[in-house]
Amino acid sequence: MTSNGWLQIAVFLGLILLVTKPMGVFMTRVFNREQTFLDPVMRPIERLVYKLTGVDEAHEMRWTEYAASMLLFSVVSLLLLYLIERLQLHLPWNPQQLAAVPQALAFNTAASFTTNTNWQNYSGEVVMSYFTQMAGLAYHNFVSAAVGIALAIAFIRGIARRQMQTIGNFWVDMVRGCLWVLLPFCIVGALVLVSQGAVQNLRPYDQAKLVEPMQVQHVSADGKPAVDASGKPVMDTVTTQSIAQGPVASQEFIKEFGTNGGGFFNANSSHPFENPTPLSNLIELFAIFAISAGLTYTLGRMTGSQRHGWAVWAAMAILFAAGVTVAYWAEARGNPLYPHSINQQATATQAGGNMEGKEVRFGIANTALWATVTTDASCGAINGWHDSFTPLGGMVPLVNIMLSEVIFGGVGAGMYGILIYVVLAVFIAGLMVGRTPEYLGKKIEAYDVKMAMLVALVFPLVILIFSGISSVAGFGTSSISNPGPHGLTQILYSYTSQAGNNGSAFAGLNTNTLWYNVSGGFTMLIGRFLMIIPMLAIAGNLAQKKYVPPSLGTFPVTTPLFTVLLIGVIIIVGALTFFPALSLGPILEHLLMGAGKTF
Repeated sequence: MTSNGWLQIAVFLGLILLVTKPMGVFMTRVFNREQTFLDPVMRPIERLVYKLTGVDEAHEMRWTEYAASMLLFSVVSLLLLYLIERLQLHLPWNPQQLAAVPQALAFNTAASFTTNTNWQNYSGEVVMSYFTQMAGLAYHNFVSAAVGIALAIAFIRGIARRQMQTIGNFWVDMVRGCLWVLLPFCIVGALVLVSQGAVQNLRPYDQAKLVEPMQVQHVSADGKPAVDASGKPVMDTVTTQSIAQGPVASQEFIKEFGTNGGGFFNANSSHPFENPTPLSNLIELFAIFAISAGLTYTLGRMTGSQRHGWAVWAAMAILFAAGVTVAYWAEARGNPLYPHSINQQATATQAGGNMEGKEVRFGIANTALWATVTTDASCGAINGWHDSFTPLGGMVPLVNIMLSEVIFGGVGAGMYGILIYVVLAVFIAGLMVGRTPEYLGKKIEAYDVKMAMLVALVFPLVILIFSGISSVAGFGTSSISNPGPHGLTQILYSYTSQAGNNGSAFAGLNTNTLWYNVSGGFTMLIGRFLMIIPMLAIAGNLAQKKYVPPSLGTFPVTTPLFTVLLIGVIIIVGALTFFPALSLGPILEHLLMGAGKTF
């Protein structure tokens, strides 16, 4: 670890602190339908959208109607993307003449982008046409993020309103999220990335002639390296290289700003066409947390308790700092399997530490920071391979997702996720003092706690069931590249990432199979929608309640004590649920490596 590395991490957190208030104020004005500087441009477009779609912007919805509208929109969006993938050979902007996406993979991808997961069982540059990338995947990057923001705003309204039956209008919230919050910032952000060298065009791939021909192992139709009858590799002579390109920058910024994470290229944000420079790396990192941090200020402003919003922000920041510290330390200390004669310390002539799977442009500090940020948020983007991290370094992104990605979290999803933990924390505090729990003037009752626990239980249930099946069945274990504890971590990370709607992969696990495509698709749908419905039920129930003035027995939710309690509940409910699985995966692997053993 170096002072320069710590300085980069500190600067990043400082920038997030600075953007929290202005972004929070702006979103409050947008969703309260107050005047903003974008109204002269966006308001006419908004009215046109409502006129074309028949939406009554003055109509308010109960939570059941809000949920039904969200589900209907998501189903139609999923089917639309599936059709685009299956028909892409016959659609425009396909200069490479890429074939239709196979059925199981198309289902998995449609479920992935609809749920804001952006899990990818394919290499984008060889599977998806420009039309599919733009009209299918980039479109979902916008609308799935806007749905998340809308849901968070609906939950906040439920807390803020008193004796009301409604929590807003889903269509209005989603449209305003797209037009005011996502689209303007992404236009500017994409142009900034282009200025840094990110590619943005519709040209066919270029073919470059290699200076020297090279031998590569032939890959058979099933995607596996080919060998002859004697077991020797079958080699091909390669004389040219295909340089993939396309409308990259426009998809890159929304993938970060909307915490989507799906890369245009298989290498994702480690690819120089997606993330060309250290400055673009910082811009993309900043974009990932910007909206989620701002929503904490929006929470305080809309509920009339700004100190509560900062208390929630503080809990997120502390958990973030803990995660990035462990990840940076684990990667900077190097590989314990190397002999002591090998110097793994950072010097003026070498990066030091564990550089396997990392871009030399970014180094260990920025790679550890990126892995922590993207798994704190539900953003599956990567700029280094998690599979190449040390066991404890790789456990940090895994644990971040297991905490339900509430450490700033995905756009909207992080906010309504942590509000579930807030409800549980307030309930526990009420039990401690022996009185009915209260949260910002609303009594937390049995119904609210039951719905919150349903959210807390669905997440680990789907992860552990599918991980258990995949770790013992041949159709699951056959995809493992590294057996033993590391192989279990690969499987566990796969389902955790999909259930948490994160989308990052541990790599090393071949998930483009019938089993992993289908089970992963259902995991993403369950992880998104079976957690949203009880959350909206809590919001609707809170909106109907009377305001109860605070008394001497009310547990304050604006103090450092509340922040500590919230962190404790997140760790106990989130991390300890998965401790047995973690002990058999990354923890065991760490102990074996410390003893000089590996599989």
